[in-house]
Amino acid sequence: MPKDSSDTLFTLIKSLKKSEKRYFKIAVQDDGDKKFAKLFDIIDKQSEHNDSEILNKDKTLKANQLSNMKAHLYNKILQNLRDYNSGTLPNIKIRDTIDHAEILFNKSLYSQCGEVIKKAKKMAVKSDNLELRLEVLKWEKQMLAHSAAKDNVSRTDAVIKEVQEVTGRINNINSFSNLQFRLQSIYKKIGFIRNENDYKEIKKVFEEDIPYFVEANLSIGEKIGLYNLYIGYYFFIQDFETGYEYAKKLVNIFDGQKTLILSRLETYINSLNNLLIAQNKLLKIREFQNTTRELRALNNLPSAYQNENISLKLRKYTFVHEFNRLFLLGDFQGGVNLMTRINPGLETFIPQLDPHSRMILFYKTACLYFGNSDFQIAISWVQKVINSTEGDLREDIHGFARILSLICHYELGNMDLIQYHVRSTYRFLYKKEDLHQFQKYILNFLLKLNMSITEEELKNRFITLRNSLIPLSKDPYEKRAFIYFDIISWLESKIENRPIGDIVKQKAYAILNKH
Repeated sequence: MPKDSSDTLFTLIKSLKKSEKRYFKIAVQDDGDKKFAKLFDIIDKQSEHNDSEILNKDKTLKANQLSNMKAHLYNKILQNLRDYNSGTLPNIKIRDTIDHAEILFNKSLYSQCGEVIKKAKKMAVKSDNLELRLEVLKWEKQMLAHSAAKDNVSRTDAVIKEVQEVTGRINNINSFSNLQFRLQSIYKKIGFIRNENDYKEIKKVFEEDIPYFVEANLSIGEKIGLYNLYIGYYFFIQDFETGYEYAKKLVNIFDGQKTLILSRLETYINSLNNLLIAQNKLLKIREFQNTTRELRALNNLPSAYQNENISLKLRKYTFVHEFNRLFLLGDFQGGVNLMTRINPGLETFIPQLDPHSRMILFYKTACLYFGNSDFQIAISWVQKVINSTEGDLREDIHGFARILSLICHYELGNMDLIQYHVRSTYRFLYKKEDLHQFQKYILNFLLKLNMSITEEELKNRFITLRNSLIPLSKDPYEKRAFIYFDIISWLESKIENRPIGDIVKQKAYAILNKH
């Protein structure tokens, strides 16, 4: 049989943790399913999926049986994973309890069913899972239909009122998340707003689609949805101060709420990430360091809570914000040392990232090596952005990657390449409708450079460029450029003939001493 490296059963088995594999093997041995245990072991030991090898190692298995055996094994693994995780995932417990209620109801054991429904409702309310709470209410209505108690009318009214309330909350959450994802899809295409037209368009989408609400009356789930929406919106329009306030409000929901953190662990990790982004953009260095410690502390959670999705998020955000910390402090050498240590693991880590996260990682890594004056390595990383097949993803980063590449070529003395690349960058930015004053100043500066210019004249040009760019850092539609690349510090390093890391460190220490 031909090899099939994309086999879903093979991929599932390879994703299992040691404890999950042990749990499965014990379960199938207890069930007397030794044939499944044998098939599991054969696949587990394979380096790549190969059906022929399976049949050679298990002579009792016929080729026409293999497909069904693999399908049954796949389902058995999922069933065991459900049982294994039921102790740490509250939603599984609630669904199991509702299933038990349905079984009792079908056996006409209405009294027992009612008790189980009460238990399920208590868990659903505690975890603030509105969808499962609605499912519980459905069964409460079923139970009332089979009851002849004197208070049926008042109980029916109470259940109907609760259904309306829960449905309204679910509608709010869906409205908040739908609007958030709509804005997010636009952001992933263009990046931060580029001009007045972008701002008006985004503001219109936001104001037309956001539902009416009274914040004080919102449930925890609604507040989480609302604050995530606000954070995304204010970050998009570069109002990081307001975005920061909502990021703090979101994290504060989880303060001291261990049960809530564990039941919504991914949401909590995302909330810390958003707060770190705001603290980084606003240069709140001490706060950033404290929040980073909170994020890293989540790596100490029991392994039962560390599924692959959670582990990947923690790795990604810990990695990104360690980068950001080093950028804030101007410790580019420390960043390069970190990259050297983790480089062997990047080969498996990078493919696990979504395309947007990969692009951000490539660009930040290029900036890191640039800051450490490793310009050739910086170019190799920035080329990963420029050569990306995801051309419609983060058009703004594609543009700034080209500018960073040009500056790297300048630092390397590749003056013959600059003329050509400046013109191609002009064409790219013009096509993407992203040619602003910031880009024009830099491209014109690079275009006019030549090898015969004196050091004094070059220094004067650096000073002129810096003085032209500084006012743009306050412009609502030009300041986004300074988010991507600290060009002012680079210019100051050229003017003062000092490493860019020293310039950034000096600014960081000034901020730390001020606070």
